[in-house]
Amino acid sequence: MSARQRLVILGSTGSVGTSTLDVVARHPERFEVLGLSAHQRLEELLAQCRRWRPRLVALPGADAARALRRRLAEEGLRTEVLEGEAGLVALAGHAEADAVMAAIVGAAGLAPCLAAARAGKRLLLANKEALVVGGALFMQAVREGGATLLPIDSEHSAIFQCLPEDRSTWAARIDHIVLTASGGPFRQRDPATLDAVTPEEACAHPNWVMGRKISVDSATMMNKALEVIEARWLFDLPPSRLQVVLHPQSIVHSMVVCRDASVLAQMGTPDMRVPIAYGLAFPERIASGAATLDFARLAALTFEPMDEHRFPGLRLAYEALQAKEGTTAVLNAANEVAVEAFLQRRIAFTAIHAVNCRTLERVVVPSTAPGALGDLLALDRRAREVAAAQVQELA
Repeated sequence: MSARQRLVILGSTGSVGTSTLDVVARHPERFEVLGLSAHQRLEELLAQCRRWRPRLVALPGADAARALRRRLAEEGLRTEVLEGEAGLVALAGHAEADAVMAAIVGAAGLAPCLAAARAGKRLLLANKEALVVGGALFMQAVREGGATLLPIDSEHSAIFQCLPEDRSTWAARIDHIVLTASGGPFRQRDPATLDAVTPEEACAHPNWVMGRKISVDSATMMNKALEVIEARWLFDLPPSRLQVVLHPQSIVHSMVVCRDASVLAQMGTPDMRVPIAYGLAFPERIASGAATLDFARLAALTFEPMDEHRFPGLRLAYEALQAKEGTTAVLNAANEVAVEAFLQRRIAFTAIHAVNCRTLERVVVPSTAPGALGDLLALDRRAREVAAAQVQELA
């Protein structure tokens, strides 16, 4: 690669964002950091500006943007600060960006992901909500914009790595897909005791180092529910051909079962730098910094069926995919509200599922499929209002 790839990282201070910068640091000849964005971690973002000298950064809030501008000026750094959703959208679709790492957590990442897709970027998608909420609208933007969509979630990257580059051959090859799930910290805990789970316990994932929201989602298995929805759109498969199996070791990241009954699997240490490096360099392979598997020390690789009593949220993905288009956006919004309430210790761990179910029952999804971003955002807002009311009832 002669010219360096100019990279925008949306959500640069989160776990995926910092892991991306770690991979980039190992290959200074290949990558240039054009832009960064963060939610509110100003000190971390300022440190990244010192290290990487990006031309642009974006923050959602005006106060935070003003504070960062002042700090940058004091240090003589010439980084331009954009603000609000418009700033994020401008950064994601910037004319000089070659690739965009979309690592903003939640539905807030949908608008910039759409902007990157419409601008035809190499889009490294770590924000699963872009597909959970955006669905058909997002995939249409990818096609019409000519974007290259590369999944970064370890499970979807694993599936992608098992398939040929020519997407037109996928349908003829795939019988079904198996997403693996570690089971999180409560795989063997008595379900009767889950009411007493604390945020600290829910965030202590046994295998992965992740942000608080995704850690809670992994503990409830809602993360896997969202991944099922994401896989439906990424690989254009009906829900009946998407399966989930428990794999406590997190070594086999997912599998493709072919029509001839062959099973293709991608394996590796549980380190997000592996799928990140694959996305950054695709179709090449570069050093990620992750440790290689030591097969002599692997005691066993085990697989177990899903326990729907312990993890009732997973079935919501299949139900939402069978319902009217837009229902998955309602599920995502409800879950974001419920998880935040749990992290604030306002509701019990088990009440997350109750909020999700009640919200799905109470929000009326229009019969007409969402045709624009505004339609999705209106549905998202309505779902959050209803979910907040359910939190109040359960608090």
